[in-house]
Amino acid sequence: MDLGKEVLELRRNLYPPIEPYSSGFLTVSDIHSIYWEQSGNPNGHFRMFLAKNSIILPPNPVVFIHGGPGGGTSPSNRTFFDPDFYRIILFDQRGAGKSTPHAWLVENTTWDLVNDIEKLREHLEIPEWQVFGGSWGSTLALIYSQSHPDKVTGMVLRGIFLLRKKELDWFYEGGAAAIYPDAWEPFRDLIPEDERDCLIDAYHKRLNSDDMETQYAAARAWTKWEMMTSHLHPNEENVKRGDDDAFSLAFARIENHYFVNKGFFPSDSFLLDNIDKIRHINTIIVQGRYDMCCPMMTAWDLHKAWPEADFKYFKVVPDAGHSANEPGIAAELVAANEKLKNMIKNGRP
Repeated sequence: MDLGKEVLELRRNLYPPIEPYSSGFLTVSDIHSIYWEQSGNPNGHFRMFLAKNSIILPPNPVVFIHGGPGGGTSPSNRTFFDPDFYRIILFDQRGAGKSTPHAWLVENTTWDLVNDIEKLREHLEIPEWQVFGGSWGSTLALIYSQSHPDKVTGMVLRGIFLLRKKELDWFYEGGAAAIYPDAWEPFRDLIPEDERDCLIDAYHKRLNSDDMETQYAAARAWTKWEMMTSHLHPNEENVKRGDDDAFSLAFARIENHYFVNKGFFPSDSFLLDNIDKIRHINTIIVQGRYDMCCPMMTAWDLHKAWPEADFKYFKVVPDAGHSANEPGIAAELVAANEKLKNMIKNGRP
């Protein structure tokens, strides 16, 4: 099929809401248990007809890796995938969402999460799977794939975040403030002037205070700053998440914990330095042109280091910011999954 024609014909509408057919908790350490669920197709009813023979293809498993870190999953995450084709696995990372203990930082590192994904794959008896991740989810998708390239059949990445110093400085040390000064000032002003030389460190102190109200106040301010800047057009429902103390505490504490520790990576360019390990994996990148949280410079750096990672389909959405729920971003994420689905159905590598 002609590539241009195929791109135009791909479905771009979200699929209808569905419910999980199974769920549970997986103990991944002496401290942590992670929530997981499965929805979509558990049995593989898709048929491909070759001559007079019918071949039943097993469902294609896909694991959804949420952002933050600390953001957790939501039911709407299931709707990016064709439920007749995909076996859809969602899970909440350590301390996030329904996972326990809530907002807990001990034994909570990038490498712990990579190991958790593998434990979950083995627990669900999945030989290999497609990986889908946006924002921090793209970070974790990349490092998981680099650690276990033989277990990944393809990737869809959105709002690329490589957790480098220049990216953290852009969002937390004043870069994005040039576009959103009204949202920036409440975030900045929670911190006394004499502590503003590094806002991530200043927030770390408060998010780990012995006083819970200090933690909650810092968590609300941290979360609202990100929620107010994650859509091209203001989204009040998203901003209100900052008022949810349970959500904002996990979101802010875990996110800040990872950023203070530089993602637990040995070097600033670690993900880019290891692209050769995953260069062969079919990957589609979706990026909002006006993404304030994970600006396009990062997706562009990844694209230049990994030009194969686009199938000639590195999609820049011209009228979108950061959120996967923005119409243009959501449409291209569905289309990306449809493209990978078609490649599998057509027997293309």
